[in-house]
Amino acid sequence: MRRAGRWTAIVLVAGFGAWLGIAVSGGVRSSLGPVEVGLSLRPAWEGQTVVDVHPLGTLQFDSHDAPLRLRVTLENINQDLARAMIDDPRLADRLPDLIEDDLRAGVTALLVRSLLFALGGALLAGIVVFRRVRAALAALLVASLCAAGAGAAVAATFRPQALVEPRYTGLLTGAPSLVGSAESIVTRFESYRAQLTKLVSNVSQLYDTVSALPVYDSDPNSIRVLHVSDIHINPIAWNLIRTVTSQFKIDLIVDTGDLTDHGTKPEDAFVKEIGRLDVPYVWVRGNHDSKGTQRAVARQKNAVVLDDRSATVKGLRVYGIGDPRFTPDLSAQANNDPAYLLDHGRRHDVGEKPVDLVAVHDPIIAEGFSGRTPTVLAGHAHARSTKLLPTGTRLLVQGSTGGAGLRALEHEDPTPVMASVLYFDKDTHRLEAWDDITMGGLGQQSVQIQRHIEEQPGRTILPEPASAPTPTGSLKASATPEDRG
Repeated sequence: MRRAGRWTAIVLVAGFGAWLGIAVSGGVRSSLGPVEVGLSLRPAWEGQTVVDVHPLGTLQFDSHDAPLRLRVTLENINQDLARAMIDDPRLADRLPDLIEDDLRAGVTALLVRSLLFALGGALLAGIVVFRRVRAALAALLVASLCAAGAGAAVAATFRPQALVEPRYTGLLTGAPSLVGSAESIVTRFESYRAQLTKLVSNVSQLYDTVSALPVYDSDPNSIRVLHVSDIHINPIAWNLIRTVTSQFKIDLIVDTGDLTDHGTKPEDAFVKEIGRLDVPYVWVRGNHDSKGTQRAVARQKNAVVLDDRSATVKGLRVYGIGDPRFTPDLSAQANNDPAYLLDHGRRHDVGEKPVDLVAVHDPIIAEGFSGRTPTVLAGHAHARSTKLLPTGTRLLVQGSTGGAGLRALEHEDPTPVMASVLYFDKDTHRLEAWDDITMGGLGQQSVQIQRHIEEQPGRTILPEPASAPTPTGSLKASATPEDRG
């Protein structure tokens, strides 16, 4: 028992000493092409790589599973080299090799420095605590084994493809340039070096402009769709929609309902903001929207109201139906039986022509279109989720773009403001990637953006079996009944 206790103490002391050694190591500075960066390594509960592009924000990559965090901090930009790289295609062609060599040298120097400080810290801690050479050497041995194990874990779980799915936090105006074109990411999915080069190039171009951010270089082979839902007459939603539409060069907006709270005539003035947007606004009725709301939306010059019909908008054929219920408050009676809602979706015909996208309000109704379209959009739950149905249909449920309206005041933590940018291939009309945008508080500047890549955009969509079961559960992210719109 005493022996076990002694080794436990040695492990704890060695771990603390190694952690303290790494903490005071300070990291290293290295060049990545025209960008000078600081590299640091720290123990962490979750393994990840963080790129800090101050003041624009941070990019996080789920690059490995080992309990170590690699932080890359922008320190300086070589303006002359950045301009030469942007202007000279020959230099840009050599950039991937240059960056890869620089990164390898920088990471190697960081690992050697961190290892030496970790071992030195463990040895020093052992001497200070135990005051015996043998115990200090045992602590050094433990730290060496831990370091070897951490290195093996990083090597075994390293995912270079994580560069294509960054999570961005920072200024919304900087997001498109830093995150980059989703279509280009899809087409170059297997090229790790190209992604690294693109990231460094984006940072260089941003800082080269100094006074103004560059225009987002939107990919000509993608159709960009902004998915919003459950605005609930919150004006903050229009600020977010206008900003994202401009920064991400959105081609069309799809709103999956609950634009209003009670569907009354005074609320019709709120929908006039739709007419001030410069892109088509596809809309389906939610359970808080009345037929009067639907007519008010239809009067807007750029609105495309879908209620059991389809329309081709910006090259995408979209079908939509309004919610069969109108429940502006809890006193209104409605049929919320899942079997009824699922059947409501199943018995609506999308038409003879294939549709690229279906828009409805309720996720259960959305499942009724499984096997009849590659992608279905819904809202209603005030919680974002996604689900790949057995038929191959992708169901995307949006959170509340209006932060649940006044309902946000009913809880201690306000409902996040959410929207998503969907990237469809212009030729195949298939969804290839999407950016989930989450705004945690008031204002529209600080946001988090998580990119997702559709692994099999060209998958076969199978028809729903004739005896398909009735849904008995909810999507992976659900809301409480009080939260539902």
